[in-house]
Amino acid sequence: MTSGRVNRNQKLEDQGISGLGSVYYNLTEPALVQEALKRDEGTLGKGGALLVETGKYTGRSPKDKHVVRTAAVEDNIWWDTNAPMSPEGFDTLYNDMLEHMKGRDYFVQDLFGGADPTHRLDVRVVTELAWHGLFIRHLLRRPAQEELETFAPDFTIINCPSFKANPDRHDCRSDTVIALNFDRNLILIGGTEYAGENKKSVFTLLNYILPEKGVMPMHCSANHAPGNPVDTAIFFGLSGTGKTTLSADPSRVLIGDDEHGWSDRGTFNFEGGCYAKTISLSPEAEPEIYATTSKFGTVIENMVFDKDTLELDFEDDSLTPNMRCAYPLDYISNASESALGGHPKNIIMLTCDAFGVMPPISRLTPAQAMYHFLSGFTSKTPGTERGVAEPIPTFSTCFGAPFMPRRPEVYGNLLREKIASHGATCWLVNTGWTGGAYGSGSRMPIKATRALLASALDGTLSEAEFRKDPHFGFEVPVSVPGVDDTLLDPRATWADADAYDAQARKLVEMFADNFEQYVAHIDEDVKAVAIG
Repeated sequence: MTSGRVNRNQKLEDQGISGLGSVYYNLTEPALVQEALKRDEGTLGKGGALLVETGKYTGRSPKDKHVVRTAAVEDNIWWDTNAPMSPEGFDTLYNDMLEHMKGRDYFVQDLFGGADPTHRLDVRVVTELAWHGLFIRHLLRRPAQEELETFAPDFTIINCPSFKANPDRHDCRSDTVIALNFDRNLILIGGTEYAGENKKSVFTLLNYILPEKGVMPMHCSANHAPGNPVDTAIFFGLSGTGKTTLSADPSRVLIGDDEHGWSDRGTFNFEGGCYAKTISLSPEAEPEIYATTSKFGTVIENMVFDKDTLELDFEDDSLTPNMRCAYPLDYISNASESALGGHPKNIIMLTCDAFGVMPPISRLTPAQAMYHFLSGFTSKTPGTERGVAEPIPTFSTCFGAPFMPRRPEVYGNLLREKIASHGATCWLVNTGWTGGAYGSGSRMPIKATRALLASALDGTLSEAEFRKDPHFGFEVPVSVPGVDDTLLDPRATWADADAYDAQARKLVEMFADNFEQYVAHIDEDVKAVAIG
C-alpha cells in the first residue's frame, strides 16, 4: 500500500527500492504522531508532545560513520577523521539492507536542506520508525504541498535501526553503521535509533558540497537584530556549549540553532527546526525552549517522566544527560520566517572549558579567530557521544570535526576570506567552568554570559578597556557593567593562583600540541598568534 503526496515519477520503486510493506509519503505531523503511537514507538505527552526513547544509543556514533572511498572523492576527503568504506562493502551493505526491509512499513519525507533556494539540497529520508519521520520533518525544511508534486531527491537517506551491519561483510567497524556514498547519492544508517544521525548526515553532505560553490558551511547558531538582518551574529560551538540556548535570545530574531551557510548573499539556515538539550531546562532561564516541551508534535527524547501525570523530569539523567527535544522553528516566537540573515557582524566561538582557566569572553584578531576555529577547543559533555560520562577536554576542528568531510584548512580559509570580504568582530566565549576545574569549580553563570554577549552584540563591549591574557594572548575586558569584575579574570576566581597558572600552562601545551598538524598549511600571521 502507498499513501501520501509524492511525485508520481519519484516513488521508491523508481529508485530501485521495492518489495516493501506499506509506504507512507510525506505524512504531516498529526498523522506521524498517530502512526508512532499505533506502533507503540512512544507515549503522548502533555500538549501532544511525543515521548520516545532511543534505546542503546542516546548519542551519535562518530566512529561508526564511513565515507565510501571512490576515485571521485579520494583526494578531497579528510581521511584522518572519516573512516573509509570500500565501494564493494557499500554495495553489499545496500543490497543486504534492502533485502532486510522487504515486507516492512516505511515512512518517506521529501525535504530541503537549506533556506536559500540557490544552495539548498533536496533530500529524501526513508525511515523505519514513524517518529524518525516526525523528527526529520521538524529538523529539515518542509516543501509546500505543490512542490512535492515535482520533488526529485538529490540525495536519499535510508535509516533502518533494526538492521545490524556485519563488519566483515560490509567493511565497517561494528553492527552500527552510517555510510555516505557521494557517487551514488546515498546514505545508509543502521543499528541505531538515535535520530540525530539523520540530521548530521545532511550536515555532512552540505559540508562537502557547499565549499565548491564558495559557500562556508558552519556548525553554528545564528540570530539578528529585530528588523535588521544586516546585524547578524553567528555562534560556533559543539553540543553542550550553549549554541541553542544563547541564540534563542528573546531580544533578537532567531535564524537557526545549529547549522548554517554563509554565501555571497549572507547567512542562511540549513534547518527548519531546533534540537535542544533539555537537561536542567527551566522556564526562568530558557522560557521559549521550555515551552516547546509541551507543544503538539515536539519529539522528546530520552526524558524520564511520571507515568501517571506525564510530568517531565528535567533533572533525572538516568537515561542520558543528552536528553533532547526536537521541534519546528516556528515554535520559537521570535524565529525568522525566511531563516535568512545578512553577513555576520559578530562571530562568537563558544567553548566549554573544563580546565576552568579561560575567561568568560575574549576578543580575537582575525588571525586568532582562524587559530581558534581550527583548534575547536571545548569539552565533550556527558551524553553527547557514547562513553562520555564526564566532561573531557577535546579539540574538534572547526567546532565540528565529525561532520567535516574535507580538510580543516578548506573551511578555515573560507571563513578567513568571508571575514576579510565582509568584516566581523570575533569573540571567544567560555561557557564552561570558573573558580576551578570540573569537579572543584562551578559552571559559568548564564546571566553573566548573556550580559557579556549583549554588550558584544550592541557594540558597547568594543569600547571597554582590555588587557592581554598572559597565557593565551587574546584581549580580555577589564570591566563590563552588570558583570562581576572578578569573573573576568579567571585567575582571581581560583583559591590557589599557582594552581591556576599550572592548569593554564597545561592547557596551552595541549593547544600547541594539537595545532602542530596545521602548521604546514597556514599563513605566517596565524603561526605568529599560535599559543604555546
